[in-house]
Amino acid sequence: MAELPQSVLFCCDYNAVRSPMAEGIMKKLYGAGTYVQSAGVKSDQEIDGFSIAVCEEVGVELSRHRVRSFDEMAEWGDDLGSFDLVVALSPASQRRALELTRVYHLEVAYWPIMDPTGLGETRAAKLDAYRQSRDQIRAHMIERWGEPEGEPE
Repeated sequence: MAELPQSVLFCCDYNAVRSPMAEGIMKKLYGAGTYVQSAGVKSDQEIDGFSIAVCEEVGVELSRHRVRSFDEMAEWGDDLGSFDLVVALSPASQRRALELTRVYHLEVAYWPIMDPTGLGETRAAKLDAYRQSRDQIRAHMIERWGEPEGEPE
């Protein structure tokens, strides 16, 4: 098991589905000991309603999440070099993270998390797809950092 990083940035394509889920789940599982943020390659979408719904099921609040891009992070004073770890959840975000961090000494990890957008015909099927992505994120966290303290089974 790896030690929890001091700070981690989760990134995906739009910061509307996978990376906000990862940010919220990380905060819930491992508490405030790690500074956690998320960003997207682009930020031209709002937080996804299905992401909000499936995270609510596990006690993670996403409805107040503000979508932001890597460029907006820089504008708001969040320096990529200040993160210990960048976790990319999509190929495009991995490429962008590697490009932006090549001058920093920090790890960029890639977790291939399924993009649930566009999957499923019915609301129930869509929710199932989002649950799969949520559960993949959680499984990657536990594989890397172990079972969280006090987490109910």
